[in-house]
Amino acid sequence: MTITEMKQKKRELGYTNEMIAQISGVPLGTVQKIFAGITSSPRYETLQALEKVFRPDSSLIRESASPYHTKKQGEFTLEDYYVIPDERRVELIDGVIYDMTAPTNPHQMIQGELFFQLASYINEKKGTCILFMAPADVQLDEDDKTMVQPDAFIVCDRSKITKTHTIGAPDFIAEILSPSTWRKDIYTKLAKYADAGVREYWLIDPETLKIMVYDIDDNTMAHLYTFQDQVPVSIFDGDCKIDFPKIYEKIRFLYE
Repeated sequence: MTITEMKQKKRELGYTNEMIAQISGVPLGTVQKIFAGITSSPRYETLQALEKVFRPDSSLIRESASPYHTKKQGEFTLEDYYVIPDERRVELIDGVIYDMTAPTNPHQMIQGELFFQLASYINEKKGTCILFMAPADVQLDEDDKTMVQPDAFIVCDRSKITKTHTIGAPDFIAEILSPSTWRKDIYTKLAKYADAGVREYWLIDPETLKIMVYDIDDNTMAHLYTFQDQVPVSIFDGDCKIDFPKIYEKIRFLYE
């Protein structure tokens, strides 16, 4: 069985990377890299171990599967989302469960600095908007088929905020791209966020050091910035600007 065929079976059966690692004995990090396309030529022994997971007669799968593994992608609901172990970070989008790998060091450092600068502005202005950083749940469509965890988001309507999660669209969302999530962030989430009523969406790419800003509220075209720019936050009428040169100074040693 080829890797492409395994990916197809993984989608059809709704198996997670953690489940595949547990059943096959292959380390989770290796499984994540293979199915994210980072490792394109795994060892033969690894392929053999993974192939066993997808055999129709595999008793290991039936013994290990919990209730939410009996559904196919597209059929999952919040009921399934809430029974997934807390140590596993996933998102639910239109009934599809997406595994979320651990963020890289540039990802974490950018996320932390972005949060600090946004929080400093809101605190200085004594604003009523609330800033969140992942992992924090957003029930985006207010239904039982979608629950996302943006890297950073701002909610200005406090009635949307409960003790457990946010219900409805945040005003501002920033996602930091990674090899395993960029397709979902650029295509799937952009459409979902726009339809749900998110006013502003940022895509930050640690590899190219570029920022794509979608001012959805004004229905304007995307604006492209680099880590040499001061990037204005539209929901604050441009009064708040994120200092990306300062962020780059913090992470520059990782690129030298």
